[in-house]
Amino acid sequence: MKTLRGKLVSAWLALTIVPLALTLWLGHRLIEHGIELAPVGELDRVSARMQEAARAHYKAESQALRRDAEAGRVKGEWFAVGERAKWPREVAEFWDSGAGEQSRLGGAHGEQLEWMQRGAQGVTVYARALGVPYKTLEREYAAARERVAQARSGAARRGATTLFLLLAALPWVATLGVLIWAVRRLSRPIQSLTRGLRRVGSGEANVRLQPAGEEEMARAMEAFNGMAAELESSRERLLYLARIESWQALARKMAHEVKNSLTPIRLTVEELAARNGSADAQFHKQASEIIVEEVSSLERRVRAFSELAAEPPVEMERVDLGRMIHERMTLLQPAYGAVRWREEWGEGVGCVRADEDLLRAIFTNLLENAAEACAGGGEVAVRGWREGREVRVWVNDSGPGLSEAVRAALFEPAISFKPGGMGIGLSIARKSALLCGGDIAVTTGPLRGACFEVRLEAA
Repeated sequence: MKTLRGKLVSAWLALTIVPLALTLWLGHRLIEHGIELAPVGELDRVSARMQEAARAHYKAESQALRRDAEAGRVKGEWFAVGERAKWPREVAEFWDSGAGEQSRLGGAHGEQLEWMQRGAQGVTVYARALGVPYKTLEREYAAARERVAQARSGAARRGATTLFLLLAALPWVATLGVLIWAVRRLSRPIQSLTRGLRRVGSGEANVRLQPAGEEEMARAMEAFNGMAAELESSRERLLYLARIESWQALARKMAHEVKNSLTPIRLTVEELAARNGSADAQFHKQASEIIVEEVSSLERRVRAFSELAAEPPVEMERVDLGRMIHERMTLLQPAYGAVRWREEWGEGVGCVRADEDLLRAIFTNLLENAAEACAGGGEVAVRGWREGREVRVWVNDSGPGLSEAVRAALFEPAISFKPGGMGIGLSIARKSALLCGGDIAVTTGPLRGACFEVRLEAA
C-alpha cells in the first residue's frame, strides 16, 4: 500500500510530466526553426565581398602610393643606417629581411598605408592615410567567419537547445524538490499519529504524542493525547470497578456465612447470661459480656463488608457542593477541637451532578481521615475550583503524609495503614465517586500531609 507521500508525488508527476515534455519538444522545434531562418548564408557572402573589396582597395592604394613616391609627389622619411638604434621596429625588420620594397598597414587601427623602399645607406618610408580602419575590419571579418562556421557546424544549435532545456527543466526540478520537502513535512505528523493510533488499538493506553506540524495537525495530536488520557483513565476505572466487584462478591459471601454463625451465638450467650444464677454468676456474666462484645465487633465488620457489597440505586441530582462540605466540616469540628479547618472556593464551582448520599459519605470519610492525621494539632484545608465541565476539590491535611508504597495500594480493599482501620473506607469512597461519574486520586497539595483530589461533573 502506497504511503500518502508517494501518492501525492506520483499525482504531481502524472499531472506535470506530459506538459513538461510538450514544452521541451515545442521549444526545441522553435529553436531549430529559428536557426534555420537565421541569415547565415547572407552573412557569409557579405563578409567575403567585404574582404575582396578591402583587398582591392588596399592593392590600389599601395600602387598609387608607390607611383606618387617614385614621381616625388609624396615626401618620405629617411632612416640612415648609422642611426639604426633609433629605427622603429617595423623599419628594422624590413631592413633585416633584405627585401627591396614593402607595403604595410600602420596606425593603431590600420588606418594608414606605409610603403618602405630600401636604399644603399638606409630606408625611406612613405605614408598615406586610408580613411578606413583595416585592422578593425579584419577583426570583424574574422568574428563573422567564426559565427558562420559555428552555425554550419551545429554548435550553436546544440548550445541553444541545451540552454533552453536547462532553463525549462530547472523550475520543474526545483518545484519537485519543494513538493517532496512539503509532503514529507506534512506526512511525518500523520505517520506519527497513525502509529499512535495503532499502539492505542493494541492496548497501550499510555501513548502520548509531541504536537508537531501545522496548527490543524498539532490540534489533532493534542486531541489524540486527550483521547488517550481519557481511555487510560477509563480503563483504570473499569479495572478498579472490576476488582471492587470481585471483592463485593467475596464480601457478600463472607457476610452471609458469618451472620449465620454469629446470630445464634449471640442469642445463646445472652440467654445464658439471663438464666445464670449460680455462685459463679459474676464470672459467667463477665464472660458473656466479653463474648457479646466480640460478636458485636464481628457484626460491625460484617456490616462494613455488607456496605461494600451493597449496590444501592444511584440517584443523580444537583448538589450544592460548598454547602454540603461546609456541613460535614461543622459536624466534625467538635470531635477534633485541636484541628484548624479552612475552606477556599474558586469562581464557578456552584453545584455538581451526583448522588447526594454517596457524595456526603465520600467527604465525611476524607475529612475524618484528614482530621485523624493531624488530630494532635494541625490544619485541614479544602480547596475547590472548576476546570471546563469538571469541578475539582482538594482535601489536604498537614499530617505526616503518605509514602509511595501507601499511595500505590491506598484504594485497594482490605488494606489499611492506620490502627484499627479495616481498609475499605477509601475503597467505598472511590467506588461511590466512580458511580457518580467522577473519581478520586492522590495528589500533592500545599500542606505537607496527604492530599486527595475529588473530580465531579459540574451541574
